[in-house]
Amino acid sequence: MTNKHENSKDQQLEAYRVDDAGTKLTTNQGLRVSEDEHSLKAGERGPTLMEDFHFREKMTHFDHERIPERIVHARGYGAHGYFQPYESMKEYTSAGFLQDPSIKTPVFVRFSTVAGSRGSADTVRDVRGFATKFYTEEGNYDLVGNNIPVFFIQDAIKFPDLVHSFKPEPHNEIPQAQTAHDTFWDFVTANTETAHMIMWHLSDRAIPRSYRMMEGFGVNTFRFVNELGKSHFVKFHWKPKLGVHSLVWDEAQKLAGKDPDFHRRDLYEAIEMGEYPEFELGVQLIKEEDEFAFDFDILDPTKLWPEEIIPVKIIGKMTLDRNPDNVFAETEQVAFHLGNVVPGIDFSNDPMLQGRLFSYTDTQLSRLGGPNFHELPINRSVAPVHNNQRDGMHRMAINKGQVSYHKNGLQANAPEPASEKDGGYVHYQEKVDGRKVRARSESFKDHYSQAILFWNSMTEVEKQHIIEAFQFEVGKLKSKEIQQRVVDMFANVDFRIAKELALAVGASVPETGNVPDGSPASASLSQETSVKLPNTRKVAVLADHGFDYAEFTQLKADLTGAGILVEVVSKNLGAILSSNGEEVPVDHTFLTADSVQFDAVYVAGGKDGVTNLLASKKAPAFLLEAYSHFKSVGAGTDALDLLTAAGITSQDPAEGVIAGADHKAFIQAVTQARHWSRIV
Repeated sequence: MTNKHENSKDQQLEAYRVDDAGTKLTTNQGLRVSEDEHSLKAGERGPTLMEDFHFREKMTHFDHERIPERIVHARGYGAHGYFQPYESMKEYTSAGFLQDPSIKTPVFVRFSTVAGSRGSADTVRDVRGFATKFYTEEGNYDLVGNNIPVFFIQDAIKFPDLVHSFKPEPHNEIPQAQTAHDTFWDFVTANTETAHMIMWHLSDRAIPRSYRMMEGFGVNTFRFVNELGKSHFVKFHWKPKLGVHSLVWDEAQKLAGKDPDFHRRDLYEAIEMGEYPEFELGVQLIKEEDEFAFDFDILDPTKLWPEEIIPVKIIGKMTLDRNPDNVFAETEQVAFHLGNVVPGIDFSNDPMLQGRLFSYTDTQLSRLGGPNFHELPINRSVAPVHNNQRDGMHRMAINKGQVSYHKNGLQANAPEPASEKDGGYVHYQEKVDGRKVRARSESFKDHYSQAILFWNSMTEVEKQHIIEAFQFEVGKLKSKEIQQRVVDMFANVDFRIAKELALAVGASVPETGNVPDGSPASASLSQETSVKLPNTRKVAVLADHGFDYAEFTQLKADLTGAGILVEVVSKNLGAILSSNGEEVPVDHTFLTADSVQFDAVYVAGGKDGVTNLLASKKAPAFLLEAYSHFKSVGAGTDALDLLTAAGITSQDPAEGVIAGADHKAFIQAVTQARHWSRIV
């Protein structure tokens, strides 16, 4: 029986139900829209115009869609630290914090995932945000970037559409923090400018081992301007001192269930232990007169600047040395904005950047409840703030006096604007000339060359991971038509991708690819060239009653001496007794820990201890899972039986299986991180 109140409520709602199928696109005022892919600009490569009411309405609506969590980058974690330049950058920029190597500038960094809600897992396949707030003496400077140097789209007017495509589908709010669904890939194949970003997104870069082990990029093209007014185009890079490393896909999936806080826990614990994450700041610089000297448009946010052509100049280092005292007050309430700049840093006509300059402040108005979010402690400038702005929600400053407007005679016209000589910000005087058009420069129409560059730069293992990611993502789609469109689109990147994807999802294999011969590669794009260090790698030592205490003590000393963290895993918490009666505390049990939470596994020596471990099926399973993820596996004296029980028979050190208590060889294996030669 239907409740009469349900009927009346349904009738009440009927007037608000909308079916957009077959209709013409309009603004919220009912005005029909003739173009929805390009912002209104002063010339094809000129800046976006504020009179573009359609862009502003669309972006404003999008920015206010969620309260209170961020629309994107909702799940994040932060840390405090400082930045110190290596040398003066006076030749290129007048930015004060980049001048004196003896000066430390306080920073706050927020790492994040993009697609998921605050309650999603850390290790999902996704782009990672890497946003840094510099509290400089000239005011706050925000470098708001990602762990991938390019973006999905070229013009910010498409950003609401992109985000709507990868968010959970609105009819069932599924799936969470995933792009393996129809709406996202429908958007991808309808917007082929996404091709390059998709290659990064399906690579190992999208499942980082740690926030401490991923690069950061400013993504957009900015300007450095020196005291003489000379401009260089600039792109920003953060290079982790620990190198760039990733999880494997099976680990990432299991960690999402076993420890959804894996990345934030890793960052928090590293700082608490004094293993402070370090990132070097690098810049790529292009002279103003060389803007058109390349075979790609330097303002196109779907393009990177190859490091072989435009080297990265390392100019300083950031150290993160303090965790927040209150995650909500700091990490959640921190408000970044690309428009927070200091003298010496300015903008380019990058159309994605131009739109972001509007969007960031606008979205904070909803999320933080009004115009005074800059007065929250985490956002407050260390430079004094003087202006005649007043009132508004959550106002904290108590301004004295009767004047709340600029240019007045009652308070001696104070505060007064500062001249450039006195540190006043002056915009770079770029000449702008063009007709108002909704169009995109011809130089933005190459959608595949750098996707090909990225593919060609991968090792065979990295290429296989990309193909498997394609097969997983596209294999989850319900629409056979979209599956075929993905196959056809990426035949323009590499025929092997298209063929293996088509076979995996039951689509038609294209007759041929459409890739030019002799496409270049860039060594800097492969993670396999990254720095490999043992520092802060975490090793699980499996042990039980009867283990060899002397051997264990030496193992722990050798590993910790190399910067490796050691944690004991056994059947029960408490302490375990060695064969000589000495006690060692247990950190985890096989129930509370899993191999995916460690970088390597070692079986403690001692015949009785190994016999006790063999009595449990969980110890061999723990070992085998680590081995299947290409991690190092070590065995002390008399511990080979446990390796055999796990089905691990290789004793070749090159394979990362180290037997006979050879601690030096084990440390070398852990430093290598993964042993891809095990792939059959």
